[in-house]
Amino acid sequence: MKRRAIFLDRDGTLIRNLPYRDTPDGLELLPRVASGLKAWVRSGFVPVIVTNQSGLARGLFPRKSLELIHARLLKLLRTRGVRVEAIYVCPHLPGGKIARYARRCVCRKPKPGLLKRAARELGLDLRKSVTIGDSPSDVEAGRKAGTRTLLLGRDASDLLDAHVRFHSP
Repeated sequence: MKRRAIFLDRDGTLIRNLPYRDTPDGLELLPRVASGLKAWVRSGFVPVIVTNQSGLARGLFPRKSLELIHARLLKLLRTRGVRVEAIYVCPHLPGGKIARYARRCVCRKPKPGLLKRAARELGLDLRKSVTIGDSPSDVEAGRKAGTRTLLLGRDASDLLDAHVRFHSP
């Protein structure tokens, strides 16, 4: 039986949106992220992070920096009782400075490639899943993948309120 997921954007949804964050220094969860994720998990959703990181293609930071940032993010969530199933990253950008990332792809949101790959690899049911983010491209990727979607407002920190809205009749 396939599981249902909550696909989460990273920047502006889980952590403060700092353009081209290149270090884990100062990385903190937005308010109520942990309590919100716990509510989603109690409702039977598997957390999966899906994030565009064109800073790799732009040559603004190396993959090792991204790994350190994600290790810090996962540790912050784990210490608050939340286990994320996986993080999926799109490093691509047509015209980027780093040749291996400078291309068109199927994974850069608003395309649904990251979500579809996660579903295949993790045994997730996209039709029963939800995509949450703070930008229209997050929502569009979810819609194209066949998930339900929630666009967070200006206070993109409130996954708990998103959970309530999603589960309200």
